[in-house]
Amino acid sequence: MSRIGKSPITVPAGVTITVADGAVAVKGPKGELSRTIPGAITVRQDGDVVVVERPDDERENRALHGMFRSLVNNMVVGVTEGFRKELDIVGVGYRAAAQGKTKLDMSLGFSHPVVIEAPDGIEFVVPQPTRIEIHGIDKQLVGQVAANIRSLRKPEPYKGKGVRYVDERVRRKAGKAGK
Repeated sequence: MSRIGKSPITVPAGVTITVADGAVAVKGPKGELSRTIPGAITVRQDGDVVVVERPDDERENRALHGMFRSLVNNMVVGVTEGFRKELDIVGVGYRAAAQGKTKLDMSLGFSHPVVIEAPDGIEFVVPQPTRIEIHGIDKQLVGQVAANIRSLRKPEPYKGKGVRYVDERVRRKAGKAGK
């Protein structure tokens, strides 16, 4: 049996979980998230504990069991604490500036500035011109927005210039050999 799937999810105070019509809705102090329940997976609530169960040991149900338990747990964490991704900008003249909480103006070496609009539920924070923080309650959306920003100018292997995650290590190449 799935070790991740069979562990229960404890619901903190201030969070309500509603299971109805093949969907799970989680409401907390930071917002509300909902997701449809896939296949034959069932979600049951016992007081302040939520349990995700599967009907049998078929391959598809085993695959969905642990994954859906993790998704529900991420929803609970998102509405209580939220998620955050940090990006570093490396390069001469590369910088970012926030225009409010939902707009980001970036200079990445192109002939024009790059303006990024945040989707609903995402906020940008720029503590330094070379650091971007992406905040939100939906883990998947925060990661996707961070990946989209990183894809504008990926770190290159010779000088390391570009947009990278804070904990990312860029493998550097030697370049041309001198005479």
